[in-house]
Amino acid sequence: MRTVITGTGSFIPVNKKINSDFLIQEFYSERQERIPSEAAVIIRKFEEVTGISERRYADVDMNATEMAIAAAIAAIKDAGIDPETLDQIIVAHNFGNVLKDTIQSDAVPSLASRVKQALAIRNPACIPYDLLFGCPGWIQGLIQADAFFKAGLAKRCLVIGTETLSRVIDLYDRDSMIFSDGAGAAIVEAISDTATAAGIISASAQSYAIDELNYIFMGSSYAPDADKNVRYIKMQGRKVYEFALKRVPEAMKACLDTGNIDIADVKKVFIHQANEKMDIAIIKAFYLLYGIKDIPVDIMPMNIHELGNSSVATVPTLFDMVRKGVIANQAIHAGDVVLFASVGAGMNINAICYRV
Repeated sequence: MRTVITGTGSFIPVNKKINSDFLIQEFYSERQERIPSEAAVIIRKFEEVTGISERRYADVDMNATEMAIAAAIAAIKDAGIDPETLDQIIVAHNFGNVLKDTIQSDAVPSLASRVKQALAIRNPACIPYDLLFGCPGWIQGLIQADAFFKAGLAKRCLVIGTETLSRVIDLYDRDSMIFSDGAGAAIVEAISDTATAAGIISASAQSYAIDELNYIFMGSSYAPDADKNVRYIKMQGRKVYEFALKRVPEAMKACLDTGNIDIADVKKVFIHQANEKMDIAIIKAFYLLYGIKDIPVDIMPMNIHELGNSSVATVPTLFDMVRKGVIANQAIHAGDVVLFASVGAGMNINAICYRV
């Protein structure tokens, strides 16, 4: 039995927020002191590090559930299945539905239950539930689906990652320029056809929640006169970078080792689109674990330059785009071994080795 991705879909908001849009923005430090550098200088340094030149924000009247539904419909169509045959709907997110200009998260009923209703699924045996695991949430959803298949408790699942981070950012924090909105989805099925080798080969997941717990957290705005009761997504950037650089390559290698896969057989690495500089450093460190200094050309597709960091949505949207030939000079073919990997709040890390 193999856990096979039979369809994918994504929703990319049409609203572009380019870097020059932040030229009129004042930025403050965590000590609530105005950063003296001009916005243009801050933005230039930001782009040099993150690689982000633009990001996407959802329409004011659209929420995380609605983006999830759009991605789900695309994945269902791609897989050519009847939604009534779904055993589970797993929706990874971190903040639920956050309405524009409000501070309250709405996650009751669960986003997965709302997706089920929108898809008009009447089957009571289709179980919808939400998954909170930081940015690695979508990959963790695949790991859970695989476990349910192996336990004989499900045969077909819809796994979605959706987030509207633009609703929880502090505009006075430079890091706010990293985050964006989007949704990605996949249909995964338990396939018993011995004629195919496609499917999940192995997986690994780790959690570091002692000293690392608050590397990404919720905190007050950096603006001196801000309402202290309103909290926004915050991160200790340097600590996140150092943690990811050390731990993510280890988890990726553990995944390959478990699956008895040679590093030379890996054709693509779909890594969480958090920060271009960090992702490049991670992939280099990963190959160095095998004594390889020069990473293969085009091994790591990226869409962070135009889409920013949409948390749980980055990996599924990236995979969907490459799978459907949207990204130039990037493609996957039947039989290719690819690696999914992510890191995020928790601090959590996971990876999946998958044969297309």
